[in-house]
Amino acid sequence: MSELNENIAAEEKDTLDISPVENDYGADQIQILEGLEAVRKRPGMYIGTTASRGLHHLVYEIVDNSVDEALAGYCDTITVTINPDNSVTVVDNGRGIPIGINHKAGLPAVEVVFTILHAGGKFGGGGYKVSGGLHGVGASVVNALSDWLEVYIYNEGKIYNQRYERGHVCYPLKVVGDCEKDKTGTKVVFKPDATIFTETTVFEFDVLKQRLREMAFLTKGLKIILRDERTTEEKPEPVERTFHYEGGIKEFVTYLNRSKTPLYDEILYFEGKKNNVYVEVSMQHNDSYNESTFSFVNNINTPEGGTHLVGFRNALTKTFNDYARNSKLLKDSEPNLTGDDIREGLTAIVSVKIEDPQFEGQTKQKLGNSEARSAVDSIVSEQLTYFLEQNPIIAKTICEKSILAQRARDAARKARDLTRRKTALEGAALPGKLADCSDKNPENCEIYIVEGDSAGGSAKTARSRATQAILPLRGKILNVEKARLDKIYANAEIKAMITAFGTGIHDDFDITKLRYHKIILMTDADVDGAHIATLLLTFIYRFMPELIKQGHVYLAQPPLYKLEKNKKIWYAYSDEELDSILREVGRDQNNKIQRYKGLGEMDSDQLWETTMDPEKRILLRVVMNEEAESELDLTFTTLMGDKVEPRREFIEENAKFVKNLDI
Repeated sequence: MSELNENIAAEEKDTLDISPVENDYGADQIQILEGLEAVRKRPGMYIGTTASRGLHHLVYEIVDNSVDEALAGYCDTITVTINPDNSVTVVDNGRGIPIGINHKAGLPAVEVVFTILHAGGKFGGGGYKVSGGLHGVGASVVNALSDWLEVYIYNEGKIYNQRYERGHVCYPLKVVGDCEKDKTGTKVVFKPDATIFTETTVFEFDVLKQRLREMAFLTKGLKIILRDERTTEEKPEPVERTFHYEGGIKEFVTYLNRSKTPLYDEILYFEGKKNNVYVEVSMQHNDSYNESTFSFVNNINTPEGGTHLVGFRNALTKTFNDYARNSKLLKDSEPNLTGDDIREGLTAIVSVKIEDPQFEGQTKQKLGNSEARSAVDSIVSEQLTYFLEQNPIIAKTICEKSILAQRARDAARKARDLTRRKTALEGAALPGKLADCSDKNPENCEIYIVEGDSAGGSAKTARSRATQAILPLRGKILNVEKARLDKIYANAEIKAMITAFGTGIHDDFDITKLRYHKIILMTDADVDGAHIATLLLTFIYRFMPELIKQGHVYLAQPPLYKLEKNKKIWYAYSDEELDSILREVGRDQNNKIQRYKGLGEMDSDQLWETTMDPEKRILLRVVMNEEAESELDLTFTTLMGDKVEPRREFIEENAKFVKNLDI
């Protein structure tokens, strides 16, 4: 079930009374939700979730309106400030929301924008040629889900203001001051409603930083300033970051490749307009084996791609094969290069601007406009052909890497086919070291990926045999960030996981064949254990990302301490929790505290009680923030790639977040 549906279902559980009622269902029982009440009643339908991701989405919706002004050529600076009270201020120097009366509504246009759904300058009325956001519902949805919101408009030497509380107008639009005659723009200040965002109303600087940096890359020349005015003992001074990229998506590719080694210095850039679609593509190959291509429509990330991405890939495959044939890099007897071969080690940004984008599904994750495909295909084919002819050394470098990838892919296919033939001959040939569960319904089943034979033995003894499977791994698995597909298929530990999960990987992946609905990574609570968990997550992210997207991957949380006193036992999962227990029971001489160095130190009863019992255990679900997909990709490359310096910088920057480090 998607996160959106989960949230809607959860909300319905909270609000629907399904007990029997008298049969008085008639015309008067049909409810009409006035104004923005529909948004407050079902927020998940408008922002996807009321958890942290939905909270931050409020900021993006207001910023999107400012970016639309930049795309239209009227704004070059946007400032986003997290205030000390955890409200947010967004200021731009665009034209300012119109203050005149909208004659259809009989209200000032600014009031219409903030209080009426599906109202704005994005519906073919000539306000904007291209726009992002939630199709014009952004400002009103943010207003509806805020405890309060204030808007200020700078226009013709006057400052206009209006305030709303939970979507309701507090007073009519009024002049509250003067400003410079030539100053224009909009300032929006809002504070999320804690009765809606019950999980958290605290904005995370790093989450906003990632998304705003991406917005700046995608809008060439736009300056976005992010400030955090909140101070703590750890952060006594406000923090400010500025994102400004005159090179636009060319600089985006440079940024994404900073933890990789590019195969050539130049960044390929193609730009043009066709069928009323403006196309920008930037790309560069590196020496890794993974493709990192990200696509956007009107600055909206499209994680599932769509017609623009299809057009780009078609152009790439066709053009490189034509070049390789014409230049005799591919012999007549050799097969064509596949798209996967050519895109091995490719980092690319495909960005299109289109007047009326048609998305497949409510979540805007896949573009459907057919004209986008032909526009991208045509522009990339023409300009890439010219580039390859003018740069034969770069062209040869890319083709040679692609031919090596083709050979490795062929070896991987043979290894995969051999595995399939063995499976067909031997029946459902599961790994020998897998202790499978007896229940055959995947919804009831979970598999523990356990580090080492010792912990694996304890886990096999501890488990509930009906629903819990155990797969012990020997040592650290292959780092897939540094390996081609043929090496991955040849690795015994990875093969065991692929076979156990049942889904296949990469192009063969099929989620319907998943044998366990919970995949639980259970490693020691130390540096080695964290490294093994990261290797496992890297493998799943690169070759089975849908497992993470659909919420099937978890991290077990074994305790760090066992405390005994007067024949009673407590387990602590952090230093803070141990301190809390000691404050409660007292720090007496006869306290017996054991620090677990690894899972192997626990007997089977302790492992069951602390880490495997569904009634008592703590599991962390691994989630993927698709709104910052490029940052996630960069994080894996930084942590698991070849370059040491970016990894050192990452560790130094994030060390402060590590609470329990046992070296």
